[in-house]
Amino acid sequence: MDAFQDVRDRLSIQFEFVWRQIREPLIVPLLRIAVFLCLGMSLMMLVERVYMGIVICLVKLLGKKPEKRYKYETFKEDVELGNSNYPMVLIQVPMYNEREVYQLSIGAACGLSWPSHRIIVQILDDSTDPTIKELVQVECLRWRSKGVNIKYEVRDNRNGYKAGALKEGMKHSYVKQCDYVAIFDADFQPQPDFLCQTIPFLVNNSEIGLVQARWKFAVAYGKFMENLGLKSR
Repeated sequence: MDAFQDVRDRLSIQFEFVWRQIREPLIVPLLRIAVFLCLGMSLMMLVERVYMGIVICLVKLLGKKPEKRYKYETFKEDVELGNSNYPMVLIQVPMYNEREVYQLSIGAACGLSWPSHRIIVQILDDSTDPTIKELVQVECLRWRSKGVNIKYEVRDNRNGYKAGALKEGMKHSYVKQCDYVAIFDADFQPQPDFLCQTIPFLVNNSEIGLVQARWKFAVAYGKFMENLGLKSR
């Protein structure tokens, strides 16, 4: 037993001696490399921020707004035709169990500033929860009673998921009378003048086939962090 203990002590001493010999030439260079890598990455981030700042300033100072780059004329009611000169627009809103936002989304789509007889709001409900499905349908009926041309569409499968729902929605006969299509996600809340700001670009510029608007998040950063449980107390 004493012999075994003696051997173990000798091995420990030898390992400690070897470690002391290689610690400085091995660890120190690795630490230096790590420090230089961190400094290099920090410098790259600084250069990127400075570059982006310069680009943003140049765009603000020299860049042209879309209204100046492309032909842009707002729609006005015609004396003879009234607002029949407005193009027919289809609004597609795909949904899937959107209990928290369905009312806001449908309300925003139905509240767009556009002649009521020149717009169709299409709610594509793929919800699997019967309760939510009923709530969405009731909300659509409520807006229909206010004179909004809103369609509540469901299907017996979820093939293609959201893209499949949008594609299926385009197969309805009433879609053929529409000139343009606007797609809003279930949690989107477009401003009332969204169509008035975007459709003129499509009407007056034949080379433009798609207009994408800027996104803003309704949930503030602090609220987002609070929801994640990361907000300081």
